[in-house]
Amino acid sequence: MPPFLYTAKTETNEEKTGSLEAGSASEVARLLREQKLTPISIKELHLKPKKKSRLNLDNLLAGFFGVPLEEKMMFARHLGVMIGAGLSLNRALDALSQQIANKKFAKIISRLNENIKKGGALADSLSLFPNVFNELFVNMAKVGETSGNLEEVLRVLAEQMKKDFELRSKIKSAMIYPSVIIAAMLGIGAVMMITVVPKLSEIFKDLHTELPLSTQFLIFISNFLNQAWPALIIAFFLLAILARYLWRVKTFKNYFDFAILRLPVFGEISKKINSARLARTLGVLIKSGVPIVQGLNIVAGTLTNLKFRQSLENAAKEMQKGQSLSLSLKKYPSLYPAMVNQMTEVGEETGTLDEILLKMAEFYEEEVANITKGLAAIIEPILMVVIGAAVGFFAISMLTPMYSIMQSM
Repeated sequence: MPPFLYTAKTETNEEKTGSLEAGSASEVARLLREQKLTPISIKELHLKPKKKSRLNLDNLLAGFFGVPLEEKMMFARHLGVMIGAGLSLNRALDALSQQIANKKFAKIISRLNENIKKGGALADSLSLFPNVFNELFVNMAKVGETSGNLEEVLRVLAEQMKKDFELRSKIKSAMIYPSVIIAAMLGIGAVMMITVVPKLSEIFKDLHTELPLSTQFLIFISNFLNQAWPALIIAFFLLAILARYLWRVKTFKNYFDFAILRLPVFGEISKKINSARLARTLGVLIKSGVPIVQGLNIVAGTLTNLKFRQSLENAAKEMQKGQSLSLSLKKYPSLYPAMVNQMTEVGEETGTLDEILLKMAEFYEEEVANITKGLAAIIEPILMVVIGAAVGFFAISMLTPMYSIMQSM
């Protein structure tokens, strides 16, 4: 018999949610009335039969890039709702593994379920998949299991992941326009070099015209592209592989993250994004009952910028020696805005650090949203100048020899 999720009211007009297995919704309603409950809503939890895995774009992308943040967010939210409705953890995980479209993620959830059936805890099972569930996810699950409030902790975790997803989406949206313009400019430039310039080069060669240095440079680039394009494609893929390898090398990433923080506009965005993530994640962890030192180490593992990560790891060590968080963060004025130190100090003095951090997160998230809205307006004129300069250089380089030919006739 399929399970049904229900919402009903008691004789004292209190709302109650839960689940029952029955042959139909009407049978569930009858069972509820027998328990002196008035049904409000009854929904069948559809368990879809597992289909054979097919090679599709979603699965291919999942294989290369892992499980998207949005899917993990929905997993945390749905798992919390199902547990709150009265389903056992095993039954909830079984339902989710059959409903999730991402085959890779569905298999991981099935393996989670198998491990829990053998007696493993949810947090320990999640830790077996560090590439999917980060330290924050695992520790929040551990807090929920220890406190017996897994439903609420999963809801808070889903909300945290939603905020993180929204923050990333705003940055990506702001970068779409310049990325499209740059890609189009490079594409058109390559087509011109491969098709137009060789024809003009032949004309100049036949007429034995003396060419300016700029024209000679364009013809050289055109000949190189026409002759070496297979090698360039191979070199592009090799560079992509090399970049992916170097990204994992701590020394290289350290220099890269340092350079990002020094860039105009983008450096400020990076500081505010990392400050927002620090404030929200640490605030959620402290509110959930995680000790602040442990919370700092967890947050450090979730930040992408190595400089911020190192600062939090050092702050955790200093707090173990008795130093306050605000004093530890003051040592990094190039990373954290003055407001972070001031608000943290107020939170520590008043004993409301978790609330202060969450308010500060909202402030910086709004700041990032405002900056990204104006980012296109800043980048657009710069792109127009670059495109205009490139088009002007090409036109002058090609038209100057033609003008000289017409004068000599």
